[in-house]
Amino acid sequence: MMHLEERMAATLTDVAQAAGVSLATASRAFKEPDRLAASTRARVQEAAADLGYGVTAPQRSLTFAVVVPDAANPVFAALIAAIQEQAWNGRHKMILANTAEHPAREQEILTTIGLGVSGVILASPRLPSDVIKSAIGLTPLVVINAAVDFCPSVLMGADAGISQAFEHLHALGHRHVAYVPGPANAWANQRRHEVATEVATQWGMRLTVVGNQSATVEGGLAAAAPVVSSGATAVLAYNDLVALGLQSGARSLGLHCPRDLSIIGIDDLNIAAVAVPGLTSIRVDIAQGGTQAFTLLTDLIGGKGPAPREDHRTSQLIVRGSTDAPPVRAAADRDLT
Repeated sequence: MMHLEERMAATLTDVAQAAGVSLATASRAFKEPDRLAASTRARVQEAAADLGYGVTAPQRSLTFAVVVPDAANPVFAALIAAIQEQAWNGRHKMILANTAEHPAREQEILTTIGLGVSGVILASPRLPSDVIKSAIGLTPLVVINAAVDFCPSVLMGADAGISQAFEHLHALGHRHVAYVPGPANAWANQRRHEVATEVATQWGMRLTVVGNQSATVEGGLAAAAPVVSSGATAVLAYNDLVALGLQSGARSLGLHCPRDLSIIGIDDLNIAAVAVPGLTSIRVDIAQGGTQAFTLLTDLIGGKGPAPREDHRTSQLIVRGSTDAPPVRAAADRDLT
């Protein structure tokens, strides 16, 4: 049987690497060429021509599934778009399934969807590893953001960015930080909580963790009251949506960001840059994570799949206007301790 990689056309990632540009720049060369310098555009187009990118190879297209907990969440929307962009080069067909954060629905989808597809990408599962393994059976599987030991996984952690965030807040003078967690059964939430606890201890900072919230603007609104009552001068939110909801909720309680409360989100969605004030956020490698997950899946289906392994993606703090020095009263209290 011919391996999949021998039948697949060149991908946009291949073009980006050959041209020495980012994946986003390579994409603009085809979708928004006027936004690039002529020399950059020409370099990308030359690499595409050399690799045969865009030429549909005679091949059997795959049908694969992507399962997410919340398709309306911009993070998963970006992830889905990145996977589909990569799959389009080989004219592969993608089936999307939304679990709506219900573990029972996730289990039913995994049990049934594997019967009609060549493989599955499961993003941010809410089920434990053993249940996932039992439900998916022998269908090739790649998991995004979950600790599994029976299949390849892509972990878009925020460890480095969280460490940078606490260093940033400490330098500004903050000594009491709140963490607003997301869904309790999400790997990303558990990992972010662990790292925040470790780093806060390293910097000698007090960390208050409020109750788990949904990964939405509404979750941030609900967290505003306990965050404000905690007395923390800064807050790290589970994601950007929670951070923006928190900012609105705190404002309704009389606190201004960043004068009274500094706020940091995670994911660095487009909306973070245009929020007022701009949201300081931890940039997570969402698009590259989706691209890598699809590459691992096609390798797995094609017979050259790796042994179960974790592919760790990086993160980076992006500082904007939502973080500043703590209120004068809080700073005075800190100096007295």
